[in-house]
Amino acid sequence: MIDTTRLRLRGWRDDDIAPFHAMGQDTEVMRYLGGLTSMAGAEAMVGEQRGTAARFGRCFWVVERRDDGAFLGFCGVEPGPARSPIAGLPEIGWRLVRDAWGQGYAEEAARAVLADEWRRGTDRVFAVTVPANRRSRGLMERLGMSRVHDGDFDHPDLPPDSALRRHILYRIARPADD
Repeated sequence: MIDTTRLRLRGWRDDDIAPFHAMGQDTEVMRYLGGLTSMAGAEAMVGEQRGTAARFGRCFWVVERRDDGAFLGFCGVEPGPARSPIAGLPEIGWRLVRDAWGQGYAEEAARAVLADEWRRGTDRVFAVTVPANRRSRGLMERLGMSRVHDGDFDHPDLPPDSALRRHILYRIARPADD
């Protein structure tokens, strides 16, 4: 568990499935993520995150607001996807409910996740997104991440005709004083 001033990042519980599914039904939240999430897809993702936490020691943790326990989304680190340029390397990711956008929650959670990675001795962390996802790219840059200009790639989990297949790669190195 990781606590910040306003947030708690924690493992997944069964009661997270319904709000996670609801988030996955918001077309604006899912705009750059390949379509809406079915209930079966939400259940599978929660299972995958639990498995990742068991194997890797961390995952895309649930983000909840500390003062009321509201489900805000997820943020964390997991191994990058197989067959991608960051296969097995630490990839930070986040997704928040739309009502939580613009309040600094994603940045607060991501900074806490990166600090946790540096404490673990991780030397670099990567992030990916589609070129059009300016909100995620902006957050990556506010976190101090830099675009890997020769790192663009076609995401191996998306079909060749997907408008979202092309991805861009960002990275950040552990600060020298950590």
